Amino acid sequence: MESISLVAGLFLVAIGILLFFAGYILRKIVSERRLKSAEFKAKQILEDTAKEAEVKRKKAELEAKDLLYKIRSDFERKTADRRTELQSLENRLVQKEENLDRKVEVLDKKEKDIVQRFGEISQKEAKIRQKAEELETLLQQEKEKLQDISGLSAEGAKRLLLSKMEGEIRHEGGLMIKRIENEARETAEKKAKNIISLAIQRCATEHTVESTVSVVNLPNDEMKGRIIGREGRNIRALEIATGIDVIIDDTPEAVILSGFDVVRREIARIALEKLIIDGRIHPARIEEVVGKAREEMEVNIREEGEKAVFDVGLHGINPELVKLVGRLKYRTSYGQNVLQHSREVAFLMGIMASELNLDSALAKRIGLLHDIGKAVDYEIEGAHNKIGADLARKYGESPMVVYAIKAHHDEIEQNSIYAVLTQAADAISATRPGARRETLESYIKRLEKLESLANSFKGVEKTYAIQAGREVRVVVQPNKISDGESVNLAREITKKIESELEYPGQIKVTVIRETRAIEYAK
Repeated sequence: MESISLVAGLFLVAIGILLFFAGYILRKIVSERRLKSAEFKAKQILEDTAKEAEVKRKKAELEAKDLLYKIRSDFERKTADRRTELQSLENRLVQKEENLDRKVEVLDKKEKDIVQRFGEISQKEAKIRQKAEELETLLQQEKEKLQDISGLSAEGAKRLLLSKMEGEIRHEGGLMIKRIENEARETAEKKAKNIISLAIQRCATEHTVESTVSVVNLPNDEMKGRIIGREGRNIRALEIATGIDVIIDDTPEAVILSGFDVVRREIARIALEKLIIDGRIHPARIEEVVGKAREEMEVNIREEGEKAVFDVGLHGINPELVKLVGRLKYRTSYGQNVLQHSREVAFLMGIMASELNLDSALAKRIGLLHDIGKAVDYEIEGAHNKIGADLARKYGESPMVVYAIKAHHDEIEQNSIYAVLTQAADAISATRPGARRETLESYIKRLEKLESLANSFKGVEKTYAIQAGREVRVVVQPNKISDGESVNLAREITKKIESELEYPGQIKVTVIRETRAIEYAK
């Protein structure tokens, strides 16, 4: 049994060895086949690569040949163009050369003619020189004969003659100067009168004067009660918001607005008319409408300025100056509307400048802007002509305009004809019959001084002079002035008015302090 097992084991070992060698041989055969296959693929890849490289080489050769052909064609074309251009230049040069040759021939011919003429002129000049010498000799002989006859030398005769002529000329010159001065004076006076009369005749302007009241028509008398409101709250709110006295009396279907400030009065009129049309009249609505009326007033002021500039025929004026011109409509000087006065001065200066052959447009520009300082003289201290000159300089007007504005009241020396024309036209417009009223101007200045006096106290927000200056209403800031301090403020304002102002009768001082609580529902 053991031998059988041994034989079986050996057999199995032999079989294992055989299988090992068989597997080894099989792997070797597979490896060789794989190697051959890889070599075949590599060879195939090399062949494909070589073919592709050959194709690309041929393609590159074709592209190079095409590029070379194109370059050669471009070169030949450019060469042909250059040859054509050179041929054209050569032809032009040949033509110019021929022209130059012809010109040279002409110049040579002219030169010969000039030389010939120069010879003739030289001969004539020699003859003239000879005759001049003979004439000089004759003159010298005549002078010697005259000196022998008169007994005077040439210099002595000259001095005697000049002395006699000088005396006669001085006498005649004095008479002529006197005659010219008289004629110039007579002509100048006559011409000036003609120019001024012509300017006045051609300057046809309105001669209206602004009043201190405005009337607002009502649809019915029931509207008066709505304007007054419960316990007078509506009318108080309107007066506080506008600073204008609202007078409601027995006049049927009418309300009177009284105030010296035309701008405030116009804002109050616009606001009241809007409230009447809208029908909703209460304090909050009044404040809203008055604010819109102020905005509308700003638009009106700008439009009035633009209209005035257009009427005069000017352009290129700074927009801020145009607004200031519009504000002059709501400014009076001794009862005369300043914007209307400025128009008159512009027209008068334009006419006079045309008669004097001056720049009419520049004269009109100066005339329209000469009182521009009055638009802000309530806000800025100083004479209106100096304020106006500063404003004109600030907004880019020429030095001629600035100087004429500053000099039209004789505060500085006038060295410009336009400054003289400004003063003359200003005087003509201001002194015509009915142009100004001294009492209205003094009345307005008194009310302005009354308001400025009250505004000088700390804590004062707004001040309005109403009732023709018999009452001043002072609105204070509630966070700075208490109720107790309001009483003291009214007393202090009263004392200052009594010490600094002159006025008829008595002035009522009303200090208004109110606290508002405002919230917004979102």
